[in-house]
Amino acid sequence: MQKTIPGCFFQKMYSSLTGISMDRDHMKDLRRYLALKYIQYLVLSSSNAVSTLLGLLGSVYTMILLQSAKVSSKSTAVLISSLAQADILVLLSLVSDVVLGSFGAAASPAASAVARILLTANAHVSCVLLSCVAFEAYMITFLPSESRPLRTVRNARLLSRVIWALVAAECALFLLDEHLRAGGASSPSRGLPGLLFQLCGAAAELLRSLSYILGILLRIINVYIYYKIFFSMSPRSRLKSK
Repeated sequence: MQKTIPGCFFQKMYSSLTGISMDRDHMKDLRRYLALKYIQYLVLSSSNAVSTLLGLLGSVYTMILLQSAKVSSKSTAVLISSLAQADILVLLSLVSDVVLGSFGAAASPAASAVARILLTANAHVSCVLLSCVAFEAYMITFLPSESRPLRTVRNARLLSRVIWALVAAECALFLLDEHLRAGGASSPSRGLPGLLFQLCGAAAELLRSLSYILGILLRIINVYIYYKIFFSMSPRSRLKSK
């Protein structure tokens, strides 16, 4: 009987999150997609070619699937849609690497920097959105009535926009820092321009450190949330399986 617990756990959690009946095959597809994304961004230390390709294919399929009338419009569906759209940054990084790299060795460092920043933005958006999905699962499990006013499509869309805006600002700072580093020899070292150059570099380094710490915290929080959800639902699963 114990073997039925994990399957029942994921079935209950994701059916309540997305509002999709477990009798439909696309529910299984969404569960697999979320599992793939959790492994890609919150389990693996860094993405590889295989996980990136699978993630891209899964995101394309998920964006098509979420357009179906069979998928109800819920807050988690909005978050999953935004998660799938985040992989557009991966495609842009590949395009920038190819386009800028085609101009020769002079543009190669710039192409590498742009591609790296876009991949970083993709990872940050994905990690935060996955954590939002996990937190919503926690609220549904432990605070279903109290959290209902917060779990709306409008709030999910607003949250997605805020996350994208913050990551866009992060990308802008990293791009500016890369530009200033590339022209370091000709950059002013005195006066207001020199102070701005130093402040930009310090802010970029601080943001990189904070992003690293936040990434570790998100991994710990996600493990804790799903640990709590799993063991809170396991006794009910055992009772139903008897």
